[in-house]
Amino acid sequence: MVRLWIVLGVAAAVFYIYSVADCALFERSRVRGLPKPVWLLVIILFPVIGGVLWFLVGRGRRRSEGVRRTTAPDDDPEFLKRLGTDREQEERIRQLEKELSDLDENGPDDQTGRRDA
Repeated sequence: MVRLWIVLGVAAAVFYIYSVADCALFERSRVRGLPKPVWLLVIILFPVIGGVLWFLVGRGRRRSEGVRRTTAPDDDPEFLKRLGTDREQEERIRQLEKELSDLDENGPDDQTGRRDA
């Protein structure tokens, strides 16, 4: 039983030191709930409970400002704007559609000059 209390005491001390160090070195702009000095005070006054509260409430998530989220093309406004203003592409599509309709009207044997048997 004494070993259990020693192990729990060491684990609580390691958690306490890690909580204080993490709070002290954490970016001020990412702290949630209370100001950073108040969080340090809470962790110091209530070692285990304060540390648990710090990790659950006070520690903000990493922001992904530099990382662009992948979106589907139909959800991307920039992509949709490009589609609406791309006249060359529209003209090319019209020309291809005309060529396809000409091929449908003339049939496949007019292209090669021979018939498949």
